[in-house]
Amino acid sequence: MKHPANAHISACEDRIGYVFNDKSLLTSALTHASGAENRLASNERLEFLGDAILGSVICELLFERYPSLLEGDLTQIKSSVVSRQTCAKVSSGINLGDFIIVGRGISSGSHFPSSLLSNTFESLVAAIYLDGGIHCAREFISRLLNDEIEMAHRGRGDLDYKSLLQQKIQRQRNTTPTYKVIKEKGPDHYKQFLVVAQIENVQYTPAWGHSKKEAEQRAASNALAELGGNSEEA
Repeated sequence: MKHPANAHISACEDRIGYVFNDKSLLTSALTHASGAENRLASNERLEFLGDAILGSVICELLFERYPSLLEGDLTQIKSSVVSRQTCAKVSSGINLGDFIIVGRGISSGSHFPSSLLSNTFESLVAAIYLDGGIHCAREFISRLLNDEIEMAHRGRGDLDYKSLLQQKIQRQRNTTPTYKVIKEKGPDHYKQFLVVAQIENVQYTPAWGHSKKEAEQRAASNALAELGGNSEEA
């Protein structure tokens, strides 16, 4: 196997936003079996470990982020986020193919098959875990997959509780609910908002969310539940 130059490794570290203490781990993560001296020198073992770490971290992130979701909803989101298609998409998004080491006969760069891009991403997760620990792996996964988590959550078929509440109140009282942020907490990159729904002079049970929109939806859900509508407690 031809080892990549230091400049190649540094460029990859810049791209992924993580600097390795043990550069050989990054080299191993980037090495496809076709470009390795033998199978044990490829990223296949790292891929095995990375798959498990990725699934575990995503489960933890979803459990913390969506406390009102049931097991089925969490499972649906997780399946989407850790899928081969999503991992390949994230790899393509950071142009990880620019750094993957392959042998002759395999198209490189943007022409890599999705399975190769996905497997390399999982290998990279494992390499970061072995190099810096679970905290570093968790930060990497959260940073690169945050948008995918949000999209999977929005696309899972949630009811639009704000629209349901507005329709109900306009029909019954000829007025419109309002929403107010009454508290914020957490660092800028992981801020949470506590929002209350108000109808005329009555405020209903407030709800937390990782965005104002999410908190408003949950607050509307609470208001619907207290008004006797079909909803879930948030």
